[in-house]
Amino acid sequence: MHGPSWDRQSSLSAIMTDWTVCPMFFGRLDSPARVLLAWWRVGLFFVRKGTVDMKRKYVLGLDYGTESGRALLVAVDTGEEVATAVEPYPDGVIDVALPGSGQRLEPDWALQNPRDYLHVLETTIPKVLKESGVSGEDVIGIGTDFTACTMLPTDKAGTPLCMKPEFADHPHAWVKLWKHHAAQPEADLINETARARGEDFLARYGGKISSEWFFPKALQILNEAPEIYEAADRLMEAGDWIVLQLCGEEKRNSCAAGYKAIWDEGYPSKDFFKALHPRFENVVAEKMSEDIYPAGVRAGGLLPEIAAKTGLKPGTAVATGGVDAHVAVPAATVTTAGKMVMIMGTSVCHMVNGTAKKVVDGQCGVVKEGILPGFYGFEAGQTAVGDIFAWFVENCVPASIEAEAKKAGTNVHGYLSEQAAALKVGESGLLCLDWWNGNRSILVDADLTGLMMGMTLTTTPAEMYRALLESTAFGTYKIIKQFEESGVPIEELYACGGLPERNPLLMQIFSDVTNRVIKIAASPQTVALGAAMWGAVAAGKAAGGHENIEAAAAKMAGVRDTVYTPNAGNHAMYMKLFAEYERLHDLFGRGGDRAMKNLKAIKAAVRGGGA
Repeated sequence: MHGPSWDRQSSLSAIMTDWTVCPMFFGRLDSPARVLLAWWRVGLFFVRKGTVDMKRKYVLGLDYGTESGRALLVAVDTGEEVATAVEPYPDGVIDVALPGSGQRLEPDWALQNPRDYLHVLETTIPKVLKESGVSGEDVIGIGTDFTACTMLPTDKAGTPLCMKPEFADHPHAWVKLWKHHAAQPEADLINETARARGEDFLARYGGKISSEWFFPKALQILNEAPEIYEAADRLMEAGDWIVLQLCGEEKRNSCAAGYKAIWDEGYPSKDFFKALHPRFENVVAEKMSEDIYPAGVRAGGLLPEIAAKTGLKPGTAVATGGVDAHVAVPAATVTTAGKMVMIMGTSVCHMVNGTAKKVVDGQCGVVKEGILPGFYGFEAGQTAVGDIFAWFVENCVPASIEAEAKKAGTNVHGYLSEQAAALKVGESGLLCLDWWNGNRSILVDADLTGLMMGMTLTTTPAEMYRALLESTAFGTYKIIKQFEESGVPIEELYACGGLPERNPLLMQIFSDVTNRVIKIAASPQTVALGAAMWGAVAAGKAAGGHENIEAAAAKMAGVRDTVYTPNAGNHAMYMKLFAEYERLHDLFGRGGDRAMKNLKAIKAAVRGGGA
């Protein structure tokens, strides 16, 4: 942990007794003074060679996900991931009933308990310090990332309203997780009002504000629980709230503000907010901080009470927060324009740096320095990728396949991947739309659903599995085309997350479909590493950190030797399939056929007792 492994005593003894070497290095050792001088020179020699047990410096990345949080301890000089600890949220995703009271929640709600966030840092940080043997004195910086928009109302002291007895049984007093979709009516109103008023901000977000974002959720609180809205001194991103807990400073980060709260060196006008609701006119001035801070800025020093609970040093540098996918970009070695980083797991986020602000239909946002200093950061995404494959394996695979996989000594995913890899492109005659959880980019429509066509009585599970893999690659290729047609070049792809680790077939399909080389981030914990890198920047070079994120990436980030290169023949055949994908995409996604939406409406009516 503290430098290269070596035996100091034997190494020094060898040097001091090697009389062929000693005269060259030290001269004659015929007096106490000369011996002392020799030992000093030995020390200097090894310092210069980097083999002396100098105190290494470390940084922490705190990664707050949907179901759990993790701490990652990283060496500043090499990016070595020294220790990690994952802690599930005790209350997880709250989507049925409130903890304690058991009060039932309505459909499309998704909440969290802010106590869980504190629990994560109080348990994971001591664990990584203990596991690694690293002293808290040697940890110089902390970086954090969070899902977004994940927001909560607090009082003046920063106490979440759900932690106050008088509001504990009120759903709107709790954290609204990113996938809380119950604010769709408010999102619709925001979009309709913005279009009617000709608000220019709408184009920056692909023409539509999502129900997952900040202001729809804030407006829902006002509409449905005005007493909670009135009691809230602050409406905050959870990522900014955890920074407040760490260092006592409210520093709203530009990443979350820009991508989730319609901020572009300023918020929409008071007149716009008033048009949504008379009491919403001053939401920014009354409920939010107007001071916005970029990534990597030192938000403050670690509070003594948090230091005492975690084993860290009071005053340790705490960086401004960031959004999970966005902090992963430099951790994948990307610090320039024209390279797309795909954070691939249950869903996929597509992150791109560009040299100019461009309007891209269906993008999730473009923010100046939203990802890296000196660039415009673009975001797009697919709402389901890994989730699709998991759904298929869990619900659509016969017992015979499970038995065969077990016999072969693998899991169902591995077995189906092996069979699917043996198929030629187009051999199955199947084609899918990857909308099993709606469409984020480029249609921004949660009411769209999945589709598989071309099935016959001879269709096999492996053929269906491969078609689902291919559909997600088509979805990504559609996003890439949209960026390039809008003047944002995409030269190469970088992937990180769980899927690149586990599914080589998927990555080769992505390379073949997109006709681009794909490089894989070296770290299996790219998001947490990215957060730690920003912690190193916040600490600064003088404290043993890094001067900027480019310097941090050069030392701490890396890619694997494995590179996926497109097969020209496969790409040509995939383009024939993609032409059909685009036809279906526009037919169902652009209003040519309302079958998907009609079926979803019938489903909702029946389940609600209305039909």
